Amino acid sequence: MIKELLIIAFKMVLVLGSSHEVHQTPFYIQAKPGETARINCSHSIQNYNVILWYKKSEDRQLQLLGYMYLDNKNPEPGVNVEMDGNAAKDQNCTLIIKDLSVNSSAVYFCAASYHSAAYYCSSVHKPSHHCFCNL
Repeated sequence: MIKELLIIAFKMVLVLGSSHEVHQTPFYIQAKPGETARINCSHSIQNYNVILWYKKSEDRQLQLLGYMYLDNKNPEPGVNVEMDGNAAKDQNCTLIIKDLSVNSSAVYFCAASYHSAAYYCSSVHKPSHHCFCNL
């Protein structure tokens, strides 16, 4: 039986120029199956108003968990996550992973993006939160 899950995050900041950063915290999360984990993301990029959340499993498959456009939450259908906060500059956006299980073991990361149909889209990605299962 699984006794604990351990989510480990590496503090890495991707930079566009010298002042644009995406931050993701905490560095790691230790939790038991059935519990809830929260991962925070923020950025300092003017006019970027979307935070995208991704999960990269052990088999290296990348899965979009959902995104927030300002304070509008858009989780993907069928994923066991919620989102809270705001995707604007200097705000906090939180990924809430509910009912942790072995399948929750993965790398989690966020990306900041500019959303506009009339403007070229670009993004800044923030890798990674590792989630490991202790058996």
